[in-house]
Amino acid sequence: MKSTIKYLVLIIMCWVCGENLQAQPYMFRNVVMSDGLSGLLVNAIYKDSEGFIWLGTDNGLDRFDGVKVKHFEFRGVDSGRKKRVNCITETDNKQLWIGNGIGLWRLNRSGSELQRIVPEKIDCAVNALLADGDVLYIGTERGLFIQKDGQLLQVQTDKNMLAACNRIMDLCLNEDKSVLWLATVQGLFSYSLKDGQINSWHFRENVPEADYFRCLTRIGETLYLGTMSQGVVCFDIPKQTFAHTVSLGCDVISDISGDGKETVYIATDGNGVHFLSHKDRKVVRRFFHDVNDKEGIRSNSIYSLLVDDRGAVWVGHFQAGLDYSLYQNGLFRTYAYPPQFNSANLSIRSFVNRGPEKVIGSRDGLFYINEATGIVKSFVKPVLTSDLILTICFYEGEYYIGTYGGGMMVLNPQTLSLKYFTQGDTELFQKGHIFCVKPDNRGNLWIGTSQGLFCYNGQTKQIKNFTSTNSQLPEGNVYEVSFDSTGKGWIATETGMCIYDPASQSLRSNVFPEGFVHKDKVRTIYEDAEHNLYFIREKGSLFTSTLTMNHFRNQSVLSTLPDNSLMSITEDNQGWLWVGCNDGLLRIKEEGEEYDSFTFNDGVPGPTFTNGAAYKDERGLLWFGNTKGLIYVDPKQVDEVRGKVRPIVFTDILANGVSINKSSLKYNQNNLTFCFTDFAYGLPSALLYEYKLEGVDSDWKLLTAQSEVSYYGLSSGTYTFCVRIPGNEQSMAIYKVTVQPMIPWWGWVILAISIILIVVLVRYYVRKSAPLVMEVHEISSEEEEEEEKTVEPHPAEEKYKANRMSEAECKELHDRLVAYVEKEKPYINPDLKMGELAAALHTSSHSLSYLLNQYLNQSYYDFINEYRVAQFKKMVEDNDYSRYTLTALAELCGFSSRASFFRSFKKSTGVTPNEYIRSIGGTAKDE
Repeated sequence: MKSTIKYLVLIIMCWVCGENLQAQPYMFRNVVMSDGLSGLLVNAIYKDSEGFIWLGTDNGLDRFDGVKVKHFEFRGVDSGRKKRVNCITETDNKQLWIGNGIGLWRLNRSGSELQRIVPEKIDCAVNALLADGDVLYIGTERGLFIQKDGQLLQVQTDKNMLAACNRIMDLCLNEDKSVLWLATVQGLFSYSLKDGQINSWHFRENVPEADYFRCLTRIGETLYLGTMSQGVVCFDIPKQTFAHTVSLGCDVISDISGDGKETVYIATDGNGVHFLSHKDRKVVRRFFHDVNDKEGIRSNSIYSLLVDDRGAVWVGHFQAGLDYSLYQNGLFRTYAYPPQFNSANLSIRSFVNRGPEKVIGSRDGLFYINEATGIVKSFVKPVLTSDLILTICFYEGEYYIGTYGGGMMVLNPQTLSLKYFTQGDTELFQKGHIFCVKPDNRGNLWIGTSQGLFCYNGQTKQIKNFTSTNSQLPEGNVYEVSFDSTGKGWIATETGMCIYDPASQSLRSNVFPEGFVHKDKVRTIYEDAEHNLYFIREKGSLFTSTLTMNHFRNQSVLSTLPDNSLMSITEDNQGWLWVGCNDGLLRIKEEGEEYDSFTFNDGVPGPTFTNGAAYKDERGLLWFGNTKGLIYVDPKQVDEVRGKVRPIVFTDILANGVSINKSSLKYNQNNLTFCFTDFAYGLPSALLYEYKLEGVDSDWKLLTAQSEVSYYGLSSGTYTFCVRIPGNEQSMAIYKVTVQPMIPWWGWVILAISIILIVVLVRYYVRKSAPLVMEVHEISSEEEEEEEKTVEPHPAEEKYKANRMSEAECKELHDRLVAYVEKEKPYINPDLKMGELAAALHTSSHSLSYLLNQYLNQSYYDFINEYRVAQFKKMVEDNDYSRYTLTALAELCGFSSRASFFRSFKKSTGVTPNEYIRSIGGTAKDE
């Protein structure tokens, strides 16, 4: 009875989850002021032709690239509503235009500055901007302005400039672009671009609040207008009539837009976001704030809304910043059979896919799905004695289920009954560990367990047990059994491997050549279409061999992958090997010369894949067990999706922490940071790039969860920085920069000429002086005295020969030095000299120098900088210093320059300051 109740509850939960996922498959991420946003009120959202998202806040203009927010200031504008950005657009010449509370602005992209445009003519709030090619339509508090061919034309709907109908809130063009529609606070107006004729319509005559149109969009011959009190109103252009649309639960409409074909996107100030079907005039999707949904939107008070060209939803809130739906290109899908089953968020350990019939093992039990009959059933405790399903195998019409700690059970798909495997060791097959179950080509079933290897024949019901005592089976758990195309069995255990010879029906461990993988802990064995064997070890790179073992080697999957990251492997019909890892998924070809990586942006729900859970079905689809679901992909679609990848764009280049826009740098501008984006707008933690700096890096390096790379102390020369999505040449971006030498080439020429002139003059002087030497002293051999030979002492001994210190003296001085430095912290003084430190210790500079160089084998500055680095580490863990930048903290610790701080920190710890901060769980700081 209890199991039946559990089953019904689970079915209901699956149905609810399936419905919920169908209704709202979006996962939202929040961007707030701690991420760099200039204000929590986001009043305008726009996506430009490059792919940047521009945000208008109550405090200025921000640019978002998927990871970082860059702020652009309205210089000379006081805070308040004057700074609030109302609208943003881009003309075809890539000019970005912004309207705020005092007028029209244009972004100078080269200088990253906002410039006020025609303030003498447009000196009021700009509420709406519409670009058509290079023509700009400007809706203001005092009428319409049209900028075209360098001319600015003003159009008023009423001769009285202060009339309410001159307060234009939004704009749109009709189908043939001959008429401009104006939404005003006192009705709907049209302006003919051919003859300048103006017409007006009112929703309710003499009801001003009903005519307050706040926003406007068009689909076909229908205008949709957002009002302040009447919800969404539609206007039939041919009939010239108004009508109400469906109620949205809130009549205050803050933003409205559409896809131009079928869907209207509506933002309300109180009841979230709604997608309205133009054809059916009903809501087809809703987004609203739910306190229990951590991946939903953060507020129902929406001020701005954008659905971009890829279908991503961008939501600007009143006081909750920005929400955006994480983009996924849909290459991978998570298996579901709605509404009864969805594998999302299930940790899949094993599965069998037999067309419409699937059996899925997870950490939460066993699931049977038959899509042909519509039957779905789950098995959990107490029906299963263990919820951890390690292996599943279809054998003679039944499914054999191996568990961890719960033995092996048999599922009959006809009766959906589950029973224990009754042959052999009862204790083992009811309470032991069953790691793998595989059939051979002779009708036998092989079972790898914690107590050896079993061979079971379903026809004769006979079972044979191989152990390390009665055969050559290596000791320990039997993790893998794999039969190759010749019928030979490869068995992998805790301590090594052996081979099953079907001719002699025996296990042999003494047939492996020297250097083979047979002594390692192998977890997965796979044979490809070319009859090559692949061995995945618990630790180590991928190992490959021929069936005869006459050729074998370690094969690099990706040079930057750790040796313990490989989990599963399978091959597609195009000859690509797909390798699931504990931190992502790869496909490789031609010995790894061609490769691709797949992340969250491709639809992979989680980075961790499970051991041995990979399979190619009869249609060529690939299936993988993941810790967040059973996922599948059509490999034929990969090249098509990869062909649509945007090239990476550099968002900023920093030299010594300062943004630059030139490629030739001074000799001391040699600390470079390259910032970039691929406009993925997915999970920042799923970012994956390859980069190299030609002239420094010999091979590509892997970069995860970051979008910037830094190099320090570059010598003079020309460098080319390359970055790409792993293995994708189409996405590559290149930036070339030259660090000039301290002395330019012409300086070296002058120096060389000067040296030559000096040499010539010296030789001339010597030749002129030679005749003046008239006397030559000859000394006879008898009178010659032997010249005294002296041996030059060692430089260090010579330096300290007058001041040698004993071991005891050195130890005593060292103790005083450490005590003084730790108590008084003199190192926070950036100008601290050795003489000052020696005076404080009542000793000489010479003695202190001897102690540091001879006793501690350190220079004075290395000794002092170690304390400064230690002080920095303490400060970054102290919340009182959380708002300080890296440069400010470095100065507080006594470093005299940013460069010396970075150099000393890297020398002392082996990592950069921001890398250290992230390693202790902190947030990277501005430099």
